[in-house]
Amino acid sequence: MNRTIQSHVLPDAFEQTQCILIVDDEHRMRSSLRQLLDGHDREIMECGTGTSAIAALKAHDIDLVLLDIGLPDISGLEVMEWIKNNKIPTSVIFVSADDRIDAAIRALRNGAVEFVRKPSELEEIQHKVENALYRRRLERSHALMNTRIEHSEQLHRFLVENSPDLIYTLDLSGCFTFINNRVESLLGNSRDEIIGLPYSSIVYTSDLDKARYAFTERRIDKRATANLEVRLKCRHDNGHHFDSNYIIAMLSATGIYETRGGDGTTAKGFSGTYGVARDITERKIAEETISFQAFHDQLTHLPNQRLFSDRLEMAITHAKRSGRVVGVMFIDLDRFKLVNDTYGHAEGDELLKSVAHRLHHCMRAGDTLARKGGDEFTVLLPDLSSVEDTTVIAEKIANVLDVPFLVSGQEFHVTASIGISVFPRDGDTVDVLLKNADIAMYKVKANGKNGAMFFTPDMNSCNHERIRLENDLRQAVNNSELRLYYQPQVSIGSSQIIAMEALVRWQHPVHGLMGPSNFIDMAEEAGLIGPITDWVLAESCRQLAQWHAQGFDKLRIAVNVSPQEFDRCDMVDRIAAHVNAHNLPAESLDIEITENIFLQGATSVINKMRALRDKGIRISIDDFGTCYSSLNYLRLFPINAIKIDQSFVNDLDASHRVFPIVQAIINLAGGFGLNLVAEGVETDFQLKTLHDLGCDEMQGYLFSRPVPAADAEQLLRNAYTDPLPAALFPLG
Repeated sequence: MNRTIQSHVLPDAFEQTQCILIVDDEHRMRSSLRQLLDGHDREIMECGTGTSAIAALKAHDIDLVLLDIGLPDISGLEVMEWIKNNKIPTSVIFVSADDRIDAAIRALRNGAVEFVRKPSELEEIQHKVENALYRRRLERSHALMNTRIEHSEQLHRFLVENSPDLIYTLDLSGCFTFINNRVESLLGNSRDEIIGLPYSSIVYTSDLDKARYAFTERRIDKRATANLEVRLKCRHDNGHHFDSNYIIAMLSATGIYETRGGDGTTAKGFSGTYGVARDITERKIAEETISFQAFHDQLTHLPNQRLFSDRLEMAITHAKRSGRVVGVMFIDLDRFKLVNDTYGHAEGDELLKSVAHRLHHCMRAGDTLARKGGDEFTVLLPDLSSVEDTTVIAEKIANVLDVPFLVSGQEFHVTASIGISVFPRDGDTVDVLLKNADIAMYKVKANGKNGAMFFTPDMNSCNHERIRLENDLRQAVNNSELRLYYQPQVSIGSSQIIAMEALVRWQHPVHGLMGPSNFIDMAEEAGLIGPITDWVLAESCRQLAQWHAQGFDKLRIAVNVSPQEFDRCDMVDRIAAHVNAHNLPAESLDIEITENIFLQGATSVINKMRALRDKGIRISIDDFGTCYSSLNYLRLFPINAIKIDQSFVNDLDASHRVFPIVQAIINLAGGFGLNLVAEGVETDFQLKTLHDLGCDEMQGYLFSRPVPAADAEQLLRNAYTDPLPAALFPLG
């Protein structure tokens, strides 16, 4: 064998180089045939024996064999038998000197395409070879086409059967002739159950009219059905949030036509419909979820303010045409922060959901209840005949909230402050109506909460005044408008002033001297309490240092600190810095806090209290007994003293000889080893009674009202030389 043949896989059989194998024991004959048959698209091999011919056929793809019968080892006929038995895809032309007719017949019967006698018929060999190679190219092309068709059919079958979509065909009557395996996982039906049934057997009943033209689609152009949403019935639970009896599918369909011939003409006949249905249920769920989240509150599932504003705007537009009234309510829950602080935000969230559920049942069919945020809700009452109709809903709300809620296993009574504005009287835009309802709600809060009130124009002026006052307060520290007044705390046993409580005042340039009740709550709400606290601590420590320098070195100063200060991480360092700045003994500063500090998170508050105590600073509980008194708090919190609230001291009069609350507080302080101060002492009877019950330290108008620093200094000098309390009366 002279040359090695390489196999090539080409895209077209007619473009491939064809291989010819010349098998003859005469070298000269092989050379002659090579010269005669050589060409640019041919590759020619030679061998001289039958055995080498079989080896070449095994090793290479050979298109044509020119085979001699008389070979030295085995005959060409035996080689032909081997080709036939092994189904070798090649053509054979016998080129032999054997002129016996039976040899030619045998060769042709075994599959040879031609029989050429040499040397007489060699002039025909070139034509016969070209014909054989052409037939061979046709065979290869046909085989390649069949292979491609088979592969295409296999690929199409694979794609159809493994498609995530439902693929089907219908006959002329709309019955299934084919449906892929997806039907089993998608709808819960087997393929055999569906074949032969009409398309209506899988279409959700209420969608039949919409689906009819899609499932019987005859069009094949751009007008054919594309992306039609239709519901398909399920036999099993589909696991979706929708009704488990159906899925939502996106359907596309086209007509099927067969080409029919006859009389020399062709025509296309409609034979059915081909369709694809894609399950888009999860997508629809996602779309609806996104849409819901965009317009609803995630906790209560009520409409949010975006949706509320849209509906209010539409209600206003409709009311302008109809001449009707639109009501807007702004609802704020009273004392809700107490729930979050006491039981945690999880319980607070559960309470909000319960409140929302009750409020929803107070609404009419066309009303909208929305959550604004936190513990605030808004209500839209469209199409009212009169302003007074809003009071009916307000009364319903009050009634449903009157029933206690369960919070962490305990009953909790919820009340609400409700502000009401109406269109067109109180405004003609969404923003104005909401703002005015909000203003009315704050008016209810200011009047004691738990009620409803209509907006009036004078409320707006009050609101503007509050804003102006808040802006003035922001400049009060920088403008040196804050003042400190001092009220003595006295020891009856020693007849001495033992401490001064520093009480802040605001010398407003227009409104005059204002007490803390007029601006401290505003400062806390506006985030201004920090600078005010720093100023009070700095001024009171400076004043105390001055008094110590004058000889009153045992005197303490008491300063009220807002619970908000305990939310700041630098609170301890800030307080200690003021003491250190004036070289004061740490125990000379008494920090007074109210009982609601206990609700701000015990661990954080306790840690800050302990840090203050570690620095030597004293801590007192002011107004003890009025809010959240607890023996557990007294046990856990590192405090030095408690102050009996003046409301209990006021109950001490000659007509009542039994004072159980005061006696209990005094005994409690003694049991815990705490100092005790009675506030609001105004009469000799109260002084004597408290002293007899075991309370030595007192504070109140009986001794002195809060006075400026100069007058407080005079009180100290008087007390140093004269017995108490008479020496204090002249300045009281």
